[in-house]
Amino acid sequence: MTAPLVSVIMNGHNAAAFVRAAIESVLAQTYPHWEIIFWDNCSTDKTAAIVREHDDLRLRYFQASTFTPLGQARNLAIREARGEFLAFLDCDDIWLPRKLERQLPLFDDPEVGLVYSDSVFFNANGDEKRAYDGVLPGRGRCFRQLLGRYFLSMETVVLRRRALEEQAVWFDPRFNMIEEADLFRRIAHDWKIDGVADVLARWRVHAGSWTFRHPELLRSESLVMLGRYQTLYPDFDSNYAREIAVLKDVIALSEARDAWLKGDKWPLVRHFLGRPGIKYRTLAVGVMLWPASRAAQALRLRGDVLPDEMINAHA
Repeated sequence: MTAPLVSVIMNGHNAAAFVRAAIESVLAQTYPHWEIIFWDNCSTDKTAAIVREHDDLRLRYFQASTFTPLGQARNLAIREARGEFLAFLDCDDIWLPRKLERQLPLFDDPEVGLVYSDSVFFNANGDEKRAYDGVLPGRGRCFRQLLGRYFLSMETVVLRRRALEEQAVWFDPRFNMIEEADLFRRIAHDWKIDGVADVLARWRVHAGSWTFRHPELLRSESLVMLGRYQTLYPDFDSNYAREIAVLKDVIALSEARDAWLKGDKWPLVRHFLGRPGIKYRTLAVGVMLWPASRAAQALRLRGDVLPDEMINAHA
């Protein structure tokens, strides 16, 4: 049988600083049956020239006529894809050579719609932190778990195309912060997920990323997402009350963390006042939980962190 084609979705906007390393990490894959769909979202730097330097017919470059939000841009790229599976690599991230080779066999289970892996977060100073330390946070039916504490990292995810096409909405064009978290949660509601406990990708931490430039979007977009789930899933509020509460708590912790980083420590203190068993030295736990371990370690690498003794696991 012919090995299945994997469409690697790369969305870029002014990504000249990092895009070459990202593309070359795909070229280095030991699994050869892939195509890159590179969607250039109206870059004004040298992104296009760098992409076109690579003489490989598997790399397909598309230049958008108008700038679009990231969710919509991802959908436009996917519409050009021909693969049975879809993988995602943002231009500032990197794959390890055996990523696709290691992940694709997990789709032999026909109920698996999404496969992820462990990842390493790194910055320009040479600091590194492993996401899961080799212990995957979830496998199987994980919607409930992902709803409360989302743990997937975009650069590691591979989707079965059919799992995506069953969704009435792919990446929600209204979202710029949680477009992947929303979609992958919905897929996890209908499909099993699986993962490779080894590190297969690297996520670059830098202050220019959208995640760090627009923290205020987490609350507004998450509330819109929850509103949709109320219409999609019967008795959503009652069946998932605990997970909804956890998600809202994570959002509150995120906002308190951002206030802390701007010099206002009281929102974080007030958040924990009155909670039994909470010591003052653990008040900064929320700083490291946005929305899960991925952003926590990213903040540590950015240097926008509190003393280590104030960073503890959140019960």
